[in-house]
This record gives sequence, structure tokens and C-alpha cells, in this order.
Amino acid sequence: MLSPMNQRLSIPAAGLVAIAALTGCTSDPNSPGLEYMPDMYRSPAVEAYVDYGQDPYYFDNDTVLAQRNTQSAKLPPEGTIPFSSDPAKAAFNFPYPYPNTPEGYEQAGAELKSPIPMTKETVEKGKVIYTKFCLHCHGEKGLGDGKVVTEGNYPQPPAYNGSQLGMLPEGKMFHSLVYGKNIAMGSHAGQITKEERWLVVQYVKYLQANEKMPGEAAPADSTVAAVTPATTK
Repeated sequence: MLSPMNQRLSIPAAGLVAIAALTGCTSDPNSPGLEYMPDMYRSPAVEAYVDYGQDPYYFDNDTVLAQRNTQSAKLPPEGTIPFSSDPAKAAFNFPYPYPNTPEGYEQAGAELKSPIPMTKETVEKGKVIYTKFCLHCHGEKGLGDGKVVTEGNYPQPPAYNGSQLGMLPEGKMFHSLVYGKNIAMGSHAGQITKEERWLVVQYVKYLQANEKMPGEAAPADSTVAAVTPATTK
């Protein structure tokens, strides 16, 4: 004879066994039986760039199980531009005004200036982006000796500190990143943002100056200083 405690425990246990048996009884051998929360098994697929609004979605034939109130990613309206709510980044919100023409290139060189103050921190950020997108052609120091040139036998780009690019204005650098330059260099507007392009430009300027910040004097030659006698009055 079962004790009162065992009798109390046997009732829930029997119920669980009955539920398990019922869920397994079906004429369809491929049926998983009773599904608790079927949306966890077959969640509705949402197509990108489609506004479903309040259209119903279905799980089983014509049985409406829920009303969709889900908006997928949408294409922006024509003519819109990326926008940052940070006031410090307002300069990056406006469309690029210079056309992809020789005249636009020259105008950008004469008028376009970086909105980012050049500091050691921004130069380091630019170096990270440069390493990812530019080093393979232009080389670690901007000498035009990247692996694409030395191992891929592609034409060598001019050195940043050479006669051709040593005095290149930052506006022309940015313009070249937007549209590309000649045949070898393609546009990078789809790979890096406006802010990132300016950071790359700052690192290129740093390489143009033989890795010195603007206004930074060349390091003193301690050997010469040691052997040069001090003058006295």
C-alpha cells in the first residue's frame, strides 16, 4: 500500500506520462507531436527592405496565428545622406561637393581642408586604417613598395615624400579616396567613411613629413652635439 506522500507524488507523475503518451500519438509518422510555442520552431522570416506593416503571417496553411507588426530594414528615401547626431561630426553629414573631373580635383586641392585637428592620437587612428586599406600598395612607409608591387608586379605608386606627392594638398588626397585616381587606385568611398578618410589623409601627411608632426623639428643629432665645443663669450 502506498503511503500518503507517495500517493501525492504519483498523481503528477501519472499526468506527465499521460501527456507524453498523447503528444506522441498521431497518424503522421513525421509529426513531432504537440509543439509548445510553435513560433520557437518556425519563426517567421522577414525579408530585408520590405515593410510588412500590419499584414498577417501564417504558420499552418490558412490559420492566422498572429498579426505582424515588424518592420524590416528599409531603403532610405532617394536623396538622403548619412547623418550623425553628434554636433562635433556635423562636417561629415554633407554631400561631397566636388565632381569627379580634373577641375574638381584641382578645386578640392585648393579649397578642401580637414575638419579634424591633427594630433598624435588621430595620426595613430589613421595608421590603423591605412594598414588595412593602403599598405598593400603604398607600403609601410608610403614608399610605394607594398606587396602588391613587390610580389604582384603591379606598377609602383609614387612615394609620399617624393617629388610627385611630397607637396600634394590634403584636399587632393581626400578627393582621390572618394573617386579613385587613375587606373590603379579605385574609389574607397564604399569602404571607409568620410571621417576615416580624413584620418587616413592625416597619416599620409605624417608620412609626407618623414614621420614628423606639423611644426615638429627634426631630432637633434646627439653625436654632433657631443663633439662640438661650446662657444664662450
